[in-house]
Formats: sequence, C-alpha cells, structure tokens
Amino acid sequence: MTTKTHATAAASGANATERFRENKHIAAGTSQERVGTLAGRVIKAINETVLEEKVTYDEYNALKAWLIRVGEDGEWPLFLDVWVEHSVEEVANANRHGSKGTIEGPYYIPDAPSQNSPATLPMREDEPGTPLLFQGQVRNTAGEPLPGALIELWHADGLGFYSQFAPGLPEWNLRGSITAGDQGKFQINTIQPAPYQIPTDGACGALIAAAGWHAWRPAHLHLKVSAPGHQLITTQLYFEGDEHVADDIASAVKPELVLAPTERSGGKGREVTYDFILDPEE
Repeated sequence: MTTKTHATAAASGANATERFRENKHIAAGTSQERVGTLAGRVIKAINETVLEEKVTYDEYNALKAWLIRVGEDGEWPLFLDVWVEHSVEEVANANRHGSKGTIEGPYYIPDAPSQNSPATLPMREDEPGTPLLFQGQVRNTAGEPLPGALIELWHADGLGFYSQFAPGLPEWNLRGSITAGDQGKFQINTIQPAPYQIPTDGACGALIAAAGWHAWRPAHLHLKVSAPGHQLITTQLYFEGDEHVADDIASAVKPELVLAPTERSGGKGREVTYDFILDPEE
C-alpha cells in the first residue's frame, strides 16, 4: 500500500455524525403518544437498572461524563449502530420472506460510482489483500430473475479501513453501485476485506475497556440490493472461518449470511456465489 493510513475515533466519529446529518431524515410524523411511550420505557428501564443494581453517585457521574464524551467524540452513530441497530433491523425485517437483512452500520455513502456487471470496484493499483470475485443473481420470491437490479457494495480494505472515514484512501475506494444483467446476474471483482476493531480511542473504546469486552467485527461485505417494485434489502455477508463470526461486537451475524469462498483457478484469489431474493413492495 502506497499511503499510510491512520484513523482515529474522533475523526471517524465526526465524519459518521456529519454523514448521518446529511443523509438521514428524522421521522417528524411520530405522534406524541408514541414518543411518550418509547421515551417512557427507556427512562423506566434506566431507573429500574439503577434501583436493582444499587448504582452509586460515583457510577452515575461516570455515566454522565461518558455520555458527554460520546457526543464530543461524535460517536453516537457508532454507539447506536454497534449496540442497538441489530434489534431495530430485526423488527424492520420481521415479515420478509426473501434474503436476510442485517445492520447498515455507520459507514454507508450513497451515490457510489455506477458500473454495469461485470464490474470491478474502484481500488488502488497496489490494493492490499486477496482478490475476490463476488457473483450471484437477484430474483423475486417466485424465483424469477430481476433484470437490472442494483447492487450497492462497500466494505473495508485489507487492513480494515473504510474510504471517506480514514485518511489516505481514495474517495470511492472499494465502493460501487453495480447494475445486474438481463437475468439479474452480477459479477463484481473486489478485495476480501479484513476483520477490524471498531475505533477504540474514543468514548466507545472507553466503554469496551471498562466492561472488559472485545472490539472486533468479523470481516464483511456491506450491501444494499434493490429492484423496481421490490423492497430494498440492506445486509452484510461474512466469511466462514473468521474467529469473530461467533462473537461479533455488533451482534449482526446470521447463519444465512456466512459465505464459504473457494480458491479460483490459476491462483488468482477467491470467489463466492450468493443470490439475493427480494420481497415485493407492500
């Protein structure tokens, strides 16, 4: 790799917070009754924990200091995506009959460069890591192919860093929007990503250290797959044999999402086939 990459929690957190503000829309239509119900339950759960665990003022003040630091480090997107989003995703996709979804995470960037399949994600000439051919087909729940389906793919590099969230990486490194062929088939050349630790030099890292947890996520591909008339699926795909598939800090791994790549002929890396099944729009 030609560029030295050094990412900090503060820089990544601030970037994730800014991206969230730019790309997400707050659900302004939520009723007062619903807000009252949800906020009331969260506050009640906190108070019950305080009473049941006999929380001291020292512990309470440590919590206040930590909550302030989460905001100062810009790590609310990271904290919520790592420890809460997996439950929200489970609720959101409970009625799907097609492919399994999982969390989006904090590092999605819309409008990645577009290509038609077969495609190669943007990468450096000396991109570190093992070449990976990711291929498959997009179909509906009746088994029919979905021509022109859109596959948005992004992932960390071979050292565990994401473009636009770590310095020294090209803007769209390992990010792309690929249009599938007439039969919904796609082929995407990329690099197998590495497992990585979530940023540990900020507030989330302080919590992890204080609790004696680990900070690792297994290597994964991020995807959003869509087609006209069908529900978009947001998911991640993992790799068989990764030691953190069983204890992902984000609790996002599902058995259906674990890949088993095989070696490509001629020693040109690895390949894997994975098909997506999209539910019809409701």
